[in-house]
Parts: sequence; C-alpha cells; structure tokens
Amino acid sequence: MINLNVNGRDHALDIDPDMPLLYALRNHLELNGAKYGCGLGQCGACTVMVADKPVFSCLLPCSAAAGRSIRTVEGLGSQQAPGPLQQAFIDKQAAQCGYCIAGMIMRAQSLLQDNPQPDEQQIREHMAPNLCRCGTHMRIIEAIQSVVASGVRV
Repeated sequence: MINLNVNGRDHALDIDPDMPLLYALRNHLELNGAKYGCGLGQCGACTVMVADKPVFSCLLPCSAAAGRSIRTVEGLGSQQAPGPLQQAFIDKQAAQCGYCIAGMIMRAQSLLQDNPQPDEQQIREHMAPNLCRCGTHMRIIEAIQSVVASGVRV
C-alpha cells in the first residue's frame, strides 16, 4: 500500500512501489493533466510538483513520492475557476496542441512560488527542461510574465 497526498487529498493505493508516479496519477487517480511524452524525463509533459519542486513524474517511483505533497495542474484551479497561471496561459493563447501545457504550468508554478518576481532570463532558464514541439515558447513566457506583472501570488 502506497499513501499519496495529491492536491491536498490522501489516497491509499494498492500499487507496486516502483510504479512511476505518472501512472498512479493517470491510471489510478484519473488525474490526466500530466501527460506521457517520452518516458525518459526529457520533454517535461509529465511535470508535477512534489514537495513544491517540479519533477518528471514518468521517472519518479511512487515510493519516493509517498508522504510528500504532490500537486498536479488539476490542483491549481478548475475549468470554471482557473488559477492565475492557467488563466494567463488561456489569455495569452500559450497552447497550440496543448500536450505540454500542464507540465509547463506546473514548472512555472514552482518558479513563481519560489520567486514571485523572476526576470525573463530566470523564467527562460527555469522553463528550459520542458519542451513545446509546437513552438509556443514565446507565448508561454508572456503568460508567465503577465502573472508576474499582475502581482498576484500563485
């Protein structure tokens, strides 16, 4: 039995402790925001936050996440009431195909929690591990900068 705290809720799952966190989130908890991209920690589509740090959930075994706070894009807001970063990504039309966006938002969330006033270079460096095949990086950066400029804490 593995105990995971996801988006503030405790879940006791009868799963293999070596199962990647991504599979537990998607297949057992039906949280489908994080996507399977490469399975190698090279694209960032599966990025979630564990103990307030961005992680590639395709690489992290559930046993390593047990007892730690896990946050997914579903924990930031809803379709009816998006969180500040989610709304900024919508407003700036930062998604083209949308596959990478949940991971991008979670990596940006971790940055803004640690540093609410990053400059453009800090944003670019922090976001570098996550890839967008559609090439909307400039709109993603604009979305993050708009949250910074608004002064809203995430």
